[in-house]
Amino acid sequence: MSSGRGLIGRRRGGNTWLRTGLIIFIVIFISLQINFLSYRGSNDSNSELNDSNAAILSMVPAVLHKFLTPRPRNVSNSLGLNGTTGANSAYSKGTLNISDIKRNIAQYNLQQTVYNEDIFGPLQNDSVVIVIQIHDRITYLRHLIVSLAQARGISQALLVFSHDFYDEEINSLVQSVDFCKVIQIFYPYSIQTHPHEFPGEDPNDCPRDIKREQALIQKCNNALYPDLYGHYREAKFTQTKHHWWWKANRVFNQLEITRNHTGLVVFLEEDHYVAEDFIYILRLMEKTCKESCKHCNILSLGTYLKTFNYYGDAKKKEALRAIKQQSIISAGQVHPSWTFQVLPSLYQHSQKVASACLHVALCVHQFHHAQSRILQVFKSDVFKVEITPWISSKHNMGMAFNRSTWMDIVGCADYFCKYDDYNWDWSLQHISQNCLKHKFHAMVVRGPRVFHIGECGVHHKKNNCESTAVISKVQQVLNTAKRHLYPNYLTLTYTTLLKKTKLRKGNGGWGDRRDHKLCMSMTLR
Repeated sequence: MSSGRGLIGRRRGGNTWLRTGLIIFIVIFISLQINFLSYRGSNDSNSELNDSNAAILSMVPAVLHKFLTPRPRNVSNSLGLNGTTGANSAYSKGTLNISDIKRNIAQYNLQQTVYNEDIFGPLQNDSVVIVIQIHDRITYLRHLIVSLAQARGISQALLVFSHDFYDEEINSLVQSVDFCKVIQIFYPYSIQTHPHEFPGEDPNDCPRDIKREQALIQKCNNALYPDLYGHYREAKFTQTKHHWWWKANRVFNQLEITRNHTGLVVFLEEDHYVAEDFIYILRLMEKTCKESCKHCNILSLGTYLKTFNYYGDAKKKEALRAIKQQSIISAGQVHPSWTFQVLPSLYQHSQKVASACLHVALCVHQFHHAQSRILQVFKSDVFKVEITPWISSKHNMGMAFNRSTWMDIVGCADYFCKYDDYNWDWSLQHISQNCLKHKFHAMVVRGPRVFHIGECGVHHKKNNCESTAVISKVQQVLNTAKRHLYPNYLTLTYTTLLKKTKLRKGNGGWGDRRDHKLCMSMTLR
């Protein structure tokens, strides 16, 4: 019996070693496979990026490549800036000499130098003024400048670059613009120039999520006034609204070159991209407004379209459930659904579709359908404009208005500056709903002429903020739709809201009385 038990023990011991060896082999094998796939995926990603960059350059005239080519950086730059594009990287770029930055900013704002005025002549009253709000995303800014350079009529326009971050590389890029008049203005109350004091982050500021009772005990700044949702201010979120209000006041009421200008002012951002006929369309919209829509006071060149999404959220869950059950659903079984998305989401749609596809043939069909849908929307709507009540979340991209509309806005400064919402566009909506005798009405172009190419920002953070995939898609769409640009006329459609617009509760982030005071102090009437 004892010899039998010994034999069994030896067998069990042998089996244990065999199992252990097998497990180790499987772990090593899986690890090697993962490393191989990661390496191949990295190479594929780099290859795709290179292909995308090559495709972008191929669609840009050679004479404009200079705007896309970074100049060699001066490592000894006293400001220690590198011009990268992270959403919050601006606040950690090397050691900043704040005194030098403040002095340079004050000098720029005092001198009000208009570049290229000797070449293109003084600003005419009917010229278009294009105001671009810039932070530090130079990659996107390069492509915006390239798109502006190709716009018909740009030589008569004035570009106003409004900065809230001082960067010598960005300055060099802006000052290299040679196709129209250019002026730079610098928001003087930025986080960069006030990193440890209001409007930046004061060490004694109340933490965002601290309870009001605890804040009162600690006696931190603004303890008495959290926002609508019980949170205290975050400087990085308040800056954009302050900057927007400051630049609008400065352009309409302070700059010598624009303080008496009565023509259109277009508002863009660094991660926008324009079609070559955007000024032509703007002129056509302005003319149509005077003839057919005297109550329209905002023109919108970029829209949030109703786009085709093959799987709504519920359908995606259904599709994933089917995968788990190892079943195949045909295209007819998973019905398409309509959702509202910003247009660039449509460009990325072909990539998103692939993750929800259940069959290779179906994926290929949907990929091509998504691409053709983009062009179909652009072509079919290229002559159409829509007259509609202005809605901030839909009509805030590439919007334009004149001095008359601005006077209405600045007359309601209290409603903008003291409204508990850190978004400038929602604050304008608040003015429209609560202060104006006649609410804002917009003329919106259905075939958009302003596109959003940014994939990173205050609200959106991704691993690859240098992505040019969306830029490439926009270029392809505009290139394919080229023969549909420059329409001879616009057709009007009038829309009314089916239900009364509810008075909106703000998004918060703007309860601090110091923000209210700063905003009002920048108001020029």
